[in-house]
Amino acid sequence: MRNSRPKNLDLFTISFPLPAIISLLHRISGACLFILIPFMLWGLSLSLTVSGYDMLQQWLGSPLVKIIFWLIFIPFIYHLVAGIRHLLSDIHIGDTLKAGRLTAKLVIIVTAILVIAAGIWLW
Repeated sequence: MRNSRPKNLDLFTISFPLPAIISLLHRISGACLFILIPFMLWGLSLSLTVSGYDMLQQWLGSPLVKIIFWLIFIPFIYHLVAGIRHLLSDIHIGDTLKAGRLTAKLVIIVTAILVIAAGIWLW
């Protein structure tokens, strides 16, 4: 049997549903976190010495460094919240179409609340 339907493989013209966008952003945030691992390990190793800890404390007083740390928290928070959604979906909680759309919206709302809370905590 031959299928002669036209195929649209241009990703920029396809309209993705919200759960698909959430899943795609989860992968992107995971890649961002993977790229940030060396910087986080460098900061950790620096903080383990007394002089390095004092230097980090001085840096954290700067508004620019606080913004950078806040920007690092954003993919972490999103990846955590979307990961919980994926884990719940793996055990068949919220895996219907209606529940998938609802949990996708909840991921956005909870992430926004936690990102704002992280910004308030940093300042």
